[in-house]
Amino acid sequence: MKADKLYEQRKAAIHLLRSGLSKPEVASRLHRSREWVYKWWSRYNKNKGFTDLRNHSSAPKHIPGKISEEIRREIKIARSELEAEKAEGKTKVHIGVESVRERLKIKGVKKIPSEKSIERILKDSGMSQKHRSEDKPIKAKLQKAKVQATTESTESSNRRANANPQQRSERNANTSQINSRKQNPSWVLKLLQGKVGLDELNKGLSGELNQKEIQKLLMCVLNNPLRQRNRAVIILAYLHGIPKSKISSSLLVSRGCIDKCIKRFALKGVEESLNPSWNITKKLDDPKYKDTVFKVLHAPPSSYGINRTTWRMEDIKSVMAKQGLDLSIGNIRKIIKDEGYRFRKAKKVLTSNDPDYLEKIQHIKNILSNLGAKEKFFSIDEYGPISIKLQGGKSLMPPGVTKTIPQFQKSKGSLIVTGGLELSTNQVTHFYSDKKDTEEMLRLLEILLKKYKGNDCIYLSWDAASWHCSKEFKDRVEEVNRRKYRKIHGTPLVKLAPLPAGAQFLNVIESVFSGMAKAIIHNSDYESVKECKKAITKYFSERNKKFKKNPKRAGNKIWGKEIVKPQFSESNNCKDPNYR
Repeated sequence: MKADKLYEQRKAAIHLLRSGLSKPEVASRLHRSREWVYKWWSRYNKNKGFTDLRNHSSAPKHIPGKISEEIRREIKIARSELEAEKAEGKTKVHIGVESVRERLKIKGVKKIPSEKSIERILKDSGMSQKHRSEDKPIKAKLQKAKVQATTESTESSNRRANANPQQRSERNANTSQINSRKQNPSWVLKLLQGKVGLDELNKGLSGELNQKEIQKLLMCVLNNPLRQRNRAVIILAYLHGIPKSKISSSLLVSRGCIDKCIKRFALKGVEESLNPSWNITKKLDDPKYKDTVFKVLHAPPSSYGINRTTWRMEDIKSVMAKQGLDLSIGNIRKIIKDEGYRFRKAKKVLTSNDPDYLEKIQHIKNILSNLGAKEKFFSIDEYGPISIKLQGGKSLMPPGVTKTIPQFQKSKGSLIVTGGLELSTNQVTHFYSDKKDTEEMLRLLEILLKKYKGNDCIYLSWDAASWHCSKEFKDRVEEVNRRKYRKIHGTPLVKLAPLPAGAQFLNVIESVFSGMAKAIIHNSDYESVKECKKAITKYFSERNKKFKKNPKRAGNKIWGKEIVKPQFSESNNCKDPNYR
């Protein structure tokens, strides 16, 4: 039934494939793997027949060790000939498998089977016999052995009769004791199973060991790991009189192991025989090897003729080998690791060369810590220019598929995003520019003055780009800060809080731009500049709505989409180089 169901499923797969479905679609429909579909499709294509879809026999087509029919026939003929010769009364004719093999050798048959194989062939053909005439020579051998044993026993009894009575009594006692123990090898198994008690051991071994040693050996047998348990059993069984051969067969250990354990016990006692100490210093702990490893490590590889700037384990091994100190790579690695050495990559540190770095940082911190309710602090920067073309980036891909980006592409245009992030409300104000210059900064200033009319003061913070601190821009700031202008237009006071030179990594809006780049720019292929602008505008609009509903100062991860924390801190790198 199962085979029929499988056959029907395979036929269904072929029908679907022939109808035009792809192999992955057929696999998904039938809840089978792609390999299964490929296998039966190739099986079908061999002969274009559905009969090939049925299960094939897994039996081997050729058996190299199988006895041929010709040899089987020769075995039967040889047996038949031997039976005929025996029936004719010829002397010394045997019909067993040994005789059959000899007859085959005489005939010159090659590849003669073993005796068991010949016996099996004869049995299958009904030519084997239970009782054979070869028993007579065996009986004769047994009778001869019995006569020889009787003679030896008579001689040994005569020797015992000539011995004095005291020797005979001692010999008889020892012999009976040894024979009883030799005939009871299960004592070792009883000891392992815990069926031999402490009282019995104390009684039998009182002259060999004290009670503490006996108790320690017994507890070792019952509780310790296999290696120590075997050593304890060997000592107790040997002292009990069990032969070494019986101990070896019971514990499945070699005679050499038993001899070593007994010798160690005789020389050093119970403790050393259970836990032998090996006075062999490992290379790992040898000061000579340790000192050489660090002597090599502290010198540059070039001093040993190696054209490298850093050491590898195999290089250290080769240098030590030339000095006659062979040490494995694993031991070299462990020696270095135990001393706390690690391979570490040099960390590139972002630095600023501004001589007034600390004063400017402290000034910004003071502003942020004392920012009033009607005061706003803006982090300002530009993102771009962005080329509108197929962009790369990380994306989820199926197995065996690699996304590729052409090296040379025709650009569909470009754009620059100029933006300001207000830190207290997490709101982004942005617009699109054709270039980075003072005119765009003046445009941003006008937008912020109009949008935040009614506030007391706004702070503008940016990096040390030339168009951020141009004379034209500063003159405009002085103009809008005049009392008359502010009274007429109702604009807030404008104060500048520039970042130190070369410290653009402290610009908080860089964090927002990094998140936007990953979400909107990476893996994109916009048809036009207009379409890209629409996506960026939607991103900032949704972000601003999120923080209007859930007010939160910039300082933690914003909206879960920023790659780095939008937080003003000396240790924080807001500009993520992986997403620019």
